[in-house]
Amino acid sequence: MASLVGTSLEWYDFFLYATASALVFNKLFFPHFDPLVGTLLAFTTASVGFIARPLGGMIFGHFGDRTGRKQVLVITLLLMGGATFLIGVLPTYATIGVAAPILLAVLRFVQGIGLGGEWGGAVLMTLEHGDPKRRGFNASWPQIGVPVGNLLAAGVLGLLNALLSEQAFLSWGWRIGFLLSGGLMLVGLWIRTTIAESPLFAELEHKGEQAKLPLLEVIKNHPRGLLVSMGLRIGTDVAFYTFTSYILVYLSTTLRMDRSVGLNAVLIGSACQLALIPLFGSLSDRYGRRPIYAIGAVSAAVWSFAFFPLLATRSVVVIILATVVALVTHAIMYGPQAAFVAELFSTKLRFSGAAGYQLAGVLSGGIAPIVSIALVARFGTVYAVSCYVVAMLLLTLIALKYAPETAHHDLTNEHPDAIDQTAPA
Repeated sequence: MASLVGTSLEWYDFFLYATASALVFNKLFFPHFDPLVGTLLAFTTASVGFIARPLGGMIFGHFGDRTGRKQVLVITLLLMGGATFLIGVLPTYATIGVAAPILLAVLRFVQGIGLGGEWGGAVLMTLEHGDPKRRGFNASWPQIGVPVGNLLAAGVLGLLNALLSEQAFLSWGWRIGFLLSGGLMLVGLWIRTTIAESPLFAELEHKGEQAKLPLLEVIKNHPRGLLVSMGLRIGTDVAFYTFTSYILVYLSTTLRMDRSVGLNAVLIGSACQLALIPLFGSLSDRYGRRPIYAIGAVSAAVWSFAFFPLLATRSVVVIILATVVALVTHAIMYGPQAAFVAELFSTKLRFSGAAGYQLAGVLSGGIAPIVSIALVARFGTVYAVSCYVVAMLLLTLIALKYAPETAHHDLTNEHPDAIDQTAPA
């Protein structure tokens, strides 16, 4: 629960920014550009967070493998919550000119640093505390923080959008969601300071066997694990951010629909993921990580070609259905993902191993909305976005082909890369 609550708050902060990029920041921080260009620039500042995440993963991965998981979880929550609160009081372009988007990008960078260390710590606390036979299910709970955070972010902005006029929302209403992060952060800190250190790390620390330079040792000892973890994430992230972020741009800009339609669709889809992510995490304990993940990747690839034609119907019910199905395909991959990635690395290097996973975010979710906007502008058709999603999911399927099956291996194994591929993908 400590991992779930803290991770939910951190993803709330991260998604709040992404959602605001599509609806608010383009107008308030880039007001002198064409609306499409302003949106593109807003998403560019959002991508700064993804660039920072690998750096956060490296920094906190080092300390997580050297001094423990618990301490890192407290620090990352402080970084994320503090940066989000400051965005809520940041002057806009109309007040301080070009300094406004620069400061916005700096605070987004700090958000990325915090989230880069958060994911690994939260996942390892659940993975290393729990029943070895239920690692997929246990490690899926921090993953639920993603739809919870998305749900909170879309819900808060959706509520403000419904209660306030367009002028009031753009003037001050959007700030409320960011300012709420300060109070939520205090709740998360209280919960996280009560948890015990990971027993596997505590045993490692007792023996004095921590790695001296974890990141270098990961590169030396687990090259296969790093490449596989990056490949697993690329397609998953591109599909997710296309289904949850670019949809807001497509509906409001291309289809000229009310912004609440996209927000509500993402809200409902995220609610469905709350039950689906642990379900598929649990199924991966029974049937293996690789086959479950492969089913999700293929399903997402197929659905990416049905997704935009369904949105183009302009039917609210159909749009909601299309988004729900899209997020079901993501949940199939995301449920087993946390355990799968963590199990690729040995205990003393497991936190730093997550840095490779974070690096893939720069090449996937960080640029997915930007690439989608650019593709539509270049080719004049949204089918170019579908082709982009499919190409990235093919990389994920290739990574699965060369990934070891990790569902039932011993976490104390120092060479998980060498495990036989016992389950077909």
